Amino acid sequence: MDCGIRAELQQKLVMTPQLCQAIAILQLSSLELASMVEQELLENPALEIDDEQAAAEEQQNGVEAQFENYAQWAEYLNNDTNTDQSQQDSDFSPYEKLSDNVVSLADHLELQLDLIGPDKTLHVIGLFLIGCIDDNGYLRISVDEAARVLGEPVNQVELALNIIQSFEPEGVGARSLSECLCIQLKQRNITDRHVEAIVKHYLEEVSKGRYKVIAEKLGCTPHDVQLAVDFIRTLNPRPGQGFGQEQSGYILPDITVERINGQYHIVINDTMVPRLRVSAHLSRLGRECDPETRRFVEGRVNAAIWVVKSIEQRRQTLYKVMEAIIKLQREFFDYSPKFIKPLTMKKIAEVVGIHESTVSRATANKYVATSHGVFSLRSFFSTGVAGTDGDDVAVASVKRELRKLIDEENGQAPYSDQILTDCLKQKGMIVSRRTIAKYREEMGIASSSKRRRY
Repeated sequence: MDCGIRAELQQKLVMTPQLCQAIAILQLSSLELASMVEQELLENPALEIDDEQAAAEEQQNGVEAQFENYAQWAEYLNNDTNTDQSQQDSDFSPYEKLSDNVVSLADHLELQLDLIGPDKTLHVIGLFLIGCIDDNGYLRISVDEAARVLGEPVNQVELALNIIQSFEPEGVGARSLSECLCIQLKQRNITDRHVEAIVKHYLEEVSKGRYKVIAEKLGCTPHDVQLAVDFIRTLNPRPGQGFGQEQSGYILPDITVERINGQYHIVINDTMVPRLRVSAHLSRLGRECDPETRRFVEGRVNAAIWVVKSIEQRRQTLYKVMEAIIKLQREFFDYSPKFIKPLTMKKIAEVVGIHESTVSRATANKYVATSHGVFSLRSFFSTGVAGTDGDDVAVASVKRELRKLIDEENGQAPYSDQILTDCLKQKGMIVSRRTIAKYREEMGIASSSKRRRY
């Protein structure tokens, strides 16, 4: 054995910066891609918007724009409306209205405290307690601890807490679930003794479905307990949950699938992304300058070329993947989502001729608009269970049938997991009892003993 220096050739895959950029662009949604392109236009002087392409698209849509303008003027002339009101409506944006009206629970409670106008001491204690209320509306500090921190008598803190507990939403400021429900019963003037007793002492038994045990302790029938529990379920266990929440996001489909004359046509929704090109002026300037400037210009031009190629490659990959999904999930698009079949990304990769990881990146955070609604591309991929006819059945279809069976069952004699297994087998789905239990838990459905009604 000896040490030495030898030269040898090796072949290996290297993740170049350009390849990393192409992979990152493939994973972006339409909105994210538009933001990325905007950032690249600011940072790279060699990248610019293709004005000729934009002008061609504008000319192509000219007739439609003229028709829309004519329709708007016709509607304006035919409607006898107030000009000022029309201007006000045109300036109104429902999305801005929604975003401006987000009020936190603390702000809501402080406003009510200011309207009541208690003395200065109670106002300070009230503000401190409101600051200790979590997003669900529960007070996360004890009265004794609050009194010790503020240096105030316990009875003053109790008085301030009682004031807060009288505010909207009902049940806010409670220290436990039982107290929260009791506050709501008090504000609604509910005096049913069974309801009050269950809320104060038997919530744990209710969660376990022990209605007979509760009935024996209260000296009533299980049916009376069932009616009381049904009413308790109408109360809000999280009174503060509706405040300070962000507004629902709106999905912009990355792909649109339309059926025309029995054939499906795929449209990649990249209208938000401007057409890009490499600046010819900067390329020409790079050939006429000194070597150091030429290296900088060439680097910027090469980066711009890679961005343009990566965006086009993303569009082609999305088109091919969606085309393969339509081919393998034809019944889904022809009929309804309940005809979805088991499908893996490996199968799509084999059809398209790309790697499985590329399919995973292409379907990440992407949505498609179909005649049945907007669906995530990942929703087309699911494992399957064996069917009686030899074909696999998608897990989503099994869960849908399971939900339907439970919704239609007799409440006094709910189906056990074994009965559900037999019913699904009659529908051509071979599923074990243990799998049924797992699907139930995933869908948030209780066991048969807890679903039983008296």
